Amino acid sequence: MTQRTHRDHCTRRSFMARTAALSTAVAVPWVVPSSVWSAEGSTAPSERLTVGLIGHGCMGQGHLHRLAGDSEIQVLAVCDVDAVRRDEGKQRVEATYAARRSAGTYRGCDTYNDYRELLARADIDAVVIVTPDHWHAMQSIHAMEAGKDVYCEKPISLTIREGRRLVQTAQRYSRTFQTGTQYRSISTIRQVCAFVRSGGLGKVRSAFTLWQPLGENFGRSYAPVSAALAAEPVPEGLDWDLWVGPAPWQPYNSAYHRNPIPGVVPWAFHEDFGAGAVTWYHSHAADVIQYALGAENSGPVEFIHPSTGQYPTLTCRYANGTLLHLVDNWGMVKDVYKAVPANARLEGNFGGVFVGEQGWVTSMSTGGQIEGGPDDLFERMNLTTREVNIGDNDHHANWFDCIRTRRQPNCGPEIGHRGASLGHLTILAYKLGRSLKWDPAKEEFVGDPEATRLLARAARSPWRL
Repeated sequence: MTQRTHRDHCTRRSFMARTAALSTAVAVPWVVPSSVWSAEGSTAPSERLTVGLIGHGCMGQGHLHRLAGDSEIQVLAVCDVDAVRRDEGKQRVEATYAARRSAGTYRGCDTYNDYRELLARADIDAVVIVTPDHWHAMQSIHAMEAGKDVYCEKPISLTIREGRRLVQTAQRYSRTFQTGTQYRSISTIRQVCAFVRSGGLGKVRSAFTLWQPLGENFGRSYAPVSAALAAEPVPEGLDWDLWVGPAPWQPYNSAYHRNPIPGVVPWAFHEDFGAGAVTWYHSHAADVIQYALGAENSGPVEFIHPSTGQYPTLTCRYANGTLLHLVDNWGMVKDVYKAVPANARLEGNFGGVFVGEQGWVTSMSTGGQIEGGPDDLFERMNLTTREVNIGDNDHHANWFDCIRTRRQPNCGPEIGHRGASLGHLTILAYKLGRSLKWDPAKEEFVGDPEATRLLARAARSPWRL
């Protein structure tokens, strides 16, 4: 189906040997557009994209539902280090396909504990990676080296350096890579971003997005923490060593992983495995905001810590002078920064507020319709609708189309990397407790070798990129 490189047909043994040698968030329900459901036989088997799922947790279940429900896709395998989740994935795929067959039965979805075995299959075109954050970059890189196109959940990395390596790998192997920040593929959000990007608000003076601290149990930290949790018995069927993988070793604790699944990404509070707010919602917001600002392929040049007294919350400054303020709640936009009218309705998540010379507008999802001012703003915007329908997006379909056409998808590797980078750099500013100057072209801090050393982290042996 896809354009293949000479490396695509590596054997399982050679791939495994090479790799081994190198070797209480808000849950948003995934809405499947009705257009993906169709009767058996609408797409010839020879024309279907063959896909493997890596990671069948809470978010992975939504992705599998989307994949198995599309007649143009054939899910050939499910991989998970948890036997319960692995087997559930297989059963869901086969039950979905069986329901569309006249015989009423289907067998043909394989399962794997080790993702490298799935990647070694020459008959799989692409993979969807929905594992904990500390696996995203490494598994994506290995997948692209094996000739697979990749859809990877956000954030695509835990460090700046591994994110850049992912971008370079996608370019080197000419792979189609999509970041799972599907909110930018919602048609209303795209129209808002295009309006702001084209100068509809005049020069954007400031933007605002949420950056909420972890709860009281973690000292209300704005960054993920390095908590030492007590060791608990590893559940039967869970390969905990492979779950930890390249991260620093931590003994099993049910706060990281358990069945039944307790909610979205419970491990994200721990800095070894996740990126806190970057994982939960900030990657979505960063993508939408930088898209609207025309900075999706670069980023800020300075991170201004509130200890300086310049601004009440941590603030990012872009080269053109636009400021991005990170706030605990939307009320701060009105009460602290006084950037919008006191009666403005600011609700939702996964976006932000833009304030320019000629007005202001929101880009949030899950909180109602788009808001803005002055009174003639929406006449100028000419939106199709002010309602934000999460199900009205073509993020997976866009990836499928780009696999076939080899065009760049909505959220390619560079955009995904820059969106994740905004969060990672903000975390570093909080951890260091000071302002930082950043060179987005060189991807290094200006005159701050201590901060620059934090742009990468070592991987646990034998894993390395």
